[in-house]
Amino acid sequence: MAKKNIENRINNIIGQLNAIKRMSNDENVDCAKLIVQLKAVKAATSSLYENYLSTNLNTCLQGQGKKNKILLNNLIKEITKN
Repeated sequence: MAKKNIENRINNIIGQLNAIKRMSNDENVDCAKLIVQLKAVKAATSSLYENYLSTNLNTCLQGQGKKNKILLNNLIKEITKN
């Protein structure tokens, strides 16, 4: 995943979070619209995570030598925990 693409995705997520923040301060907010925005942020964050991981996992592990097994174990634990 290109650095510019990552930045764009993060900026979009930040924009969505800012909109959610504004909506949450509005007493007349439509609850359904707020939930839709929260789901959108969750989906965007998950997509960013999955794309980054699939694109950069090999790079993360390259050149680690003896640390490779420990790093791989730590990455697997981090990836699989809720």
